[in-house]
Amino acid sequence: MAAASLEDQENRKAWGFVTPALLWTICFFVIPFIVMTAISLATRTGREIVMAWNFDNYISFFEKAHLLKGLFVSLEITFTVTIISILLAYPLAWIIAERVPQKWQRMALILAVLPFWTSYVVRSYSWLLVLAKNGVINNTLIWIGVIAEPLEMASTRSATIIGFVHFFVMLLTLTIYANLVQMPPNYRRAAADLGANGFQVFWHIVLPLTLPGIMVGAFLTFVLCIGDYITPQILGGNNELALPQIIMLQLGRRADFPMAATLSIVLMGAVTLAYIACARWLKMERT
Repeated sequence: MAAASLEDQENRKAWGFVTPALLWTICFFVIPFIVMTAISLATRTGREIVMAWNFDNYISFFEKAHLLKGLFVSLEITFTVTIISILLAYPLAWIIAERVPQKWQRMALILAVLPFWTSYVVRSYSWLLVLAKNGVINNTLIWIGVIAEPLEMASTRSATIIGFVHFFVMLLTLTIYANLVQMPPNYRRAAADLGANGFQVFWHIVLPLTLPGIMVGAFLTFVLCIGDYITPQILGGNNELALPQIIMLQLGRRADFPMAATLSIVLMGAVTLAYIACARWLKMERT
């Protein structure tokens, strides 16, 4: 009886810790998601929203080329940003973990995360000033004689990618660095003793052990990038609309809440597929 009573106390204590987070999730995720799903099944008739409970909005999404293109644009930008960020972040994380003295690593990490201390909007407008026709890059290239006319860099997909990469390289650096510093050095020494060269040690030992850090950072990059509205709007302009921009247009200009909800569900579906693809690496415990 005493053991059962102690177990009940532990269960109540556990539920006491879990309940606030559970209530928060229900109130601010589950209920809004249910409401949004219900609205996506409605129909906008004139200025009224009629709960028709049909899939017409989803059918329209696949039938209207500009809506479908918005999803593809978002996916292309997101995959490009994720790949470039990984390629840039891995060497940076390796340099901090392996080449920077341990007493200076904390300072190096602080310098690496400085972009997080700046407002998202400020960073985007700063890049707009740098990439504009009369911006720093064009003025410098004209001054040294590399080009005669300013290049069109702002309000393009490339500008959007640059703005995203500047932010997400630092995020990936942190997740990869965390795996690198936890990796026992004896693994690499053992591989070297068995005759493996530097590339073989990296490919068969270091890369597999740091893959969880890469995938966690890549997933966070995917989620934050595909749902971002500010950076594509400021740096990409309206020349090529990503899905978040189309959602805002449905809300701001057309007041078509059912279609906006439908596009949001589609966006969440893409994030869910990304999670399923990365789920095996998104674990808290190390194996």
